[in-house]
Amino acid sequence: MRTVPANDFCRNFGRYQNEAQREPVAVTSDGRTAGVFISADEYAHYQTLRKREREVLTIGELPDDVRDAIMSAEYPPGHEDLDSLLDDPHCIALDRRRRVTSR
Repeated sequence: MRTVPANDFCRNFGRYQNEAQREPVAVTSDGRTAGVFISADEYAHYQTLRKREREVLTIGELPDDVRDAIMSAEYPPGHEDLDSLLDDPHCIALDRRRRVTSR
């Protein structure tokens, strides 16, 4: 990431606008980062990630690969007491073949 002082950023905005299409440009003021200039595509990607971090999905809405990864994950030894959470009605329901089902 390129770092430039705010006064240079203002004088050469067009140059840094083009640079931001390739990589973020950090803008500093008094030696501290005041902001970061990024491309519109990068900002759209950021917005998608921000939305997704607050998104709540039911198990039926998860993509198959995510559901499979969750189901194949294992706790390290010594955490067997967490198995009782599977009996909690608020947790994911599992059938005898360890496939995810929705309640």
